[in-house]
Formats: sequence, structure tokens, C-alpha cells
Amino acid sequence: MARCARLLTVAAALALLSSACVTDTSFNPQTAFNPRSDYANEGLNLFILTIVLGVIIGGVVEIVLVATAIRYRRRAGDPLPPQIHGSTIIEVLWTTGPVLVVGAILFFTLPVIFSTQAPAPPGSINIDVTGHQFWWEFGYLDGNVLTANELHLPVGQTVNLVLHSDDVIHSFWVPALGGKRDAFPGHTNYIWMKPDAVGEFPGQCYQLCGYSHGNMREKAIVQTPTDFQAWLTSQQAPAVTPTDPTAAEGGQLFQTRGCAACHTINGTPAQGKVGPNLTHVASRGVIAGSVLDNTPDGLRTWLKDPPGVKPGSIMPNLGLNDHELDVLVAYLESLK
Repeated sequence: MARCARLLTVAAALALLSSACVTDTSFNPQTAFNPRSDYANEGLNLFILTIVLGVIIGGVVEIVLVATAIRYRRRAGDPLPPQIHGSTIIEVLWTTGPVLVVGAILFFTLPVIFSTQAPAPPGSINIDVTGHQFWWEFGYLDGNVLTANELHLPVGQTVNLVLHSDDVIHSFWVPALGGKRDAFPGHTNYIWMKPDAVGEFPGQCYQLCGYSHGNMREKAIVQTPTDFQAWLTSQQAPAVTPTDPTAAEGGQLFQTRGCAACHTINGTPAQGKVGPNLTHVASRGVIAGSVLDNTPDGLRTWLKDPPGVKPGSIMPNLGLNDHELDVLVAYLESLK
């Protein structure tokens, strides 16, 4: 019975280990086993080191246990073995052994800690990352661009994320780009990294921050330098005044229905600082803290009842009728 239990335990451990090592991002897009930056690679290498040491030590311990159980098992007719108390050699071994293992891990970990905590290299792209309940705001300090939900990064260039919080403690985490780091009110944290692959990588807030903590997500979009610069240039332009009558009516409604008190649209009287900057909201793939796709249906769902989509949302239900929803969606869709 004991042998069966041990075999089942080993089988379960192997199953968990194999499932943790899945690198198919379509199956598990938020996996740290799919590193796409130097920072993420360093963290994964340390993790693999601890796993390998743990497997080796666990294997040695199991082999000793099994060998001892077989070699010294009681047989028919055996007398009662001599009763002893303690063994100085064994006590020294199982005390110094773990110390040496932890010391080895520390030897490889400390350089990574010091290198990732050091100031970002000169010439890095500085990006303000601010956590709100319950969405992320990204400000490109060198490009005078403010956006939300989607973090655009150039491949092969070092970026310095300057982390803040506007309310409670949040934690920024895009697993493919590196380990999580907290964003505190009144305190600044940093993450710097160099993405090494083009693609879209999802992330989320990792620190319980309120009712809709699970709905506070983000997406990192790593682009070629040319595409990134084109995106940055397009985001610097003011909002285009819509010519479509429906969208134009939506623009007027945006100003009179209270939306302008919370949101900024560059080039218009709307200069609110409570919610996301909407100057180029139609260029984003997601809205509402990356909970909804940025489609006409997604916008309509969000505007109809924000607290219903995201409980605890600061954005209120304005009680918009169908016509108001139609013209507002048309206006927001025009903000490319």
C-alpha cells in the first residue's frame, strides 16, 4: 500500500511538472515559460535552476529511502535491532546540506537581483505605468502620448517602466516579459527590459486591489521599431473632428452628457483626468481594462452599463437610451 501511494505521488508530481512546462501560448498565453525579453529569460533561468536542484535532491532522498527500506527491512526471525539515539554525522549532513543548496541558489540569484534593480541603461524609452481601479494607464514620457490598456513596445530596444498607483496597491505583470512588480501610491517602482520578439502578450494586475481585481488586465504589443514609431506618431496627433452626422452628434453628446468631465480627447474641450484618455480610443483592440474587445458591440455593452460589466467601476451607468448609445458609439469609433 505504501509503495502504491508513493508511485501515485510521483506520477502526480510528474503530471504537474509537465503541465507547468507547456509553452503553447494559444493554450496558456500567460505562461512564464515563454519568455520574450531579457528580464523574463533571467527569471526563468533562476526558476529552472531551483527546479533542477529540487528534482536532484528529491531523487537522492527517495533513492536513499527506498534503498534503506529494502536493505534494512525486517525479515522473519530477526531480533529487535539495537536501539540508538541520534547520529552526529546524519545531523551534520541534513543541516549543512540545505544550507549549501540555498547558498548555491543565492549565489546565482543575487547578481540577477542587482542587475534588474539597477537603474535603466541610458537611452531607454521611459514609460509611465499607472494603476487605477481597475485599468492601466500608459504615458510615453519621451513622446507626449497617453493611452490605456495596451502597452506598445519596440522590439530590440530597452524600455523603462516607471510604476505608480493612483489609488491602492496594484501589481503589474506580463508573464512573457518578466516578473511582477508592485505599483504603490506615493512610491515609484521600476522595471526595465528589452523585448526580443514581436507579438501580443496578455497580462493582469497580480495584487488584489478591489472588487474587479480579476477584470484589471493589460496587453503588451511588441512591434518592430518602424511600426512602433508609426504608432507613436499617430497617437501624437489630435482627435479628428468627425464629418459623419451621427458621429458629430455623438461628439456633442459626449460634451453635454458628463463624459468630458472624466475623459480627455485632445483637441476638444474634453479634458477630464479621471478615466482613460480617449483621443485615439478606436485604435485600441480592447476597452474597459481589456475586458471587452473594442468593437461597436463591445462599446455599446460597456456604455450601457459599466458597473454591470465591471463591478466596482468608477464609471457610472448614465442611463443612456438606444439613440444616445448609437451616436456615442459612432463618435468613439471615429477616434482612430
